Amino acid sequence: MARRVSAPGPARLRENDESAGDSEKSSSWLVCNANGCYRLGSGGSRSRRRSINPPPPVLLFGRKGHLWEDEKKRSNHVDPSEHFLAWAKPPQNVLVIKKLMDQEVTESFKELTRWLTEERKMVIYAEESAVRDLLVRKDEKFTCVRSKMCIFKEGDQLDDKIDFVICMGGDGTLLHASSLFQSSCPPVMAFHLGSLGFLTSFRFQDFRDKITKILEGRAGLTLRSRLQCDFIKRDKEKTRHLVLNEVVVDRGPSSYLTNLEIYCNDHHITSVQGDGLIVSTPTGSTAYAVAAGASMVHPSVAGILVTPVCPHSLSFRPIILPAGVELKIVVSSESRSSAWTSFDGRQRQELHVGDSIQITTSIYPVPCVNSENQIADWFVSLAECLHWNVRQRQRNLSITDCHV
Repeated sequence: MARRVSAPGPARLRENDESAGDSEKSSSWLVCNANGCYRLGSGGSRSRRRSINPPPPVLLFGRKGHLWEDEKKRSNHVDPSEHFLAWAKPPQNVLVIKKLMDQEVTESFKELTRWLTEERKMVIYAEESAVRDLLVRKDEKFTCVRSKMCIFKEGDQLDDKIDFVICMGGDGTLLHASSLFQSSCPPVMAFHLGSLGFLTSFRFQDFRDKITKILEGRAGLTLRSRLQCDFIKRDKEKTRHLVLNEVVVDRGPSSYLTNLEIYCNDHHITSVQGDGLIVSTPTGSTAYAVAAGASMVHPSVAGILVTPVCPHSLSFRPIILPAGVELKIVVSSESRSSAWTSFDGRQRQELHVGDSIQITTSIYPVPCVNSENQIADWFVSLAECLHWNVRQRQRNLSITDCHV
């Protein structure tokens, strides 16, 4: 019988405690990064003054992963190719996220989890929906592996249980994995078994060699920043979302233009009249934002992209702001209708006059393992997925042309 995951609170490294998974009582927590450690109170939040500089990201990933940098090559300008994943202890618990209702992915899922369980002796965590897949339930040869899995459902907290995440599908599986960890996220390895695959750089055919290399040694990392988004209602009720791609505010089913006011560090910067607004991370710059005219930004560049959707103005161009600023979006008091918002394409809800969304860069990035390295992976994705700068090459001049 498969085990079900309990729902403990989020895990953080406690002071004078080597294990992040222990359940001893403590009201004082430490989270460490390149600039040292800072203390978290029992509320688990970190206060900071507004700044154009982003807060340093947490460089502990899950229970056992952390960032390794070559001290000899460290400079004031961070080269992302010098970031590597290192393990404090060998990872043991792996979360496998799969695309649903896909026969090819399901067969690959069974092959992968069988190898991880029988050969690598790892503990597999899987979603209830993945294990209930008809092709999984009816495979009698897979019963033994399935019975050893730890099953979780939506709402269960995984922060203090998972060492490593494997995604099997398209870019949506990585976005889903990000949504499961609303604080520190373990290292994520994404296999391309979906449609586009801009964020999924690994091919499944050689998964054994790739995973073994990552688990037993260092691997290149891309720290994909996330946006911390606080949706604040008129009655002061607040919900928080960490998004990997973008926050979208649009006119929804209304036939009227959206009428929004944008503030940056409490300074009113502009009004938006059009179909909507996209606030995205550098990772999200190659998603909805690029279709709306934004620049494509490497995920290691710190920044927040603000892109209008069909603005009713010829001069409203997309902009990139420093990662540390705090944006606030409100529906104008003169708006003819409400607006609608979504977070990474999910949690769609209505935004009324008096409601607001506050956005800044989160201290919790998503550490994505690289197939080759941070630079090459991105340009390969641009070329293969978006066909960046593809055109017929101009021919060179022939000898005859030179004499004409």
